[in-house]
Amino acid sequence: MNIPEKYQQVMPYLIVENAAGFISFTRKVFDAQEECKAMRDEQTIQHAEIMIGESKIMCADATEKFKPQNADFFIYVENADDTFAKTIDTGAKVVSELANQTYGRSGGVVDPFGNTWWITSQL
Repeated sequence: MNIPEKYQQVMPYLIVENAAGFISFTRKVFDAQEECKAMRDEQTIQHAEIMIGESKIMCADATEKFKPQNADFFIYVENADDTFAKTIDTGAKVVSELANQTYGRSGGVVDPFGNTWWITSQL
């Protein structure tokens, strides 16, 4: 199988209201790097790609033809407490408070764009 460099075999593709805001959220909270962005017009993102660590997420603005399609993410971070606090400071709402689990310290939030993030770090 031939997969282009910097791409995984499976990658999430989100259609969200306010893709620019989603990209900004991931930059502030997860230190995401914007890889590329193509505009449909001056205000609408047709396609964008971000990297969080070594994971690529693709996204675009919702349109009349392409309705919002959100996702749930399970993400390992260095410090779940710090990252969880950043998400709340950046507009996310708590789904599940942080707690020590058998698999690590974990909690869930819904970002301002409708995606759920299960933020986890090893104990």
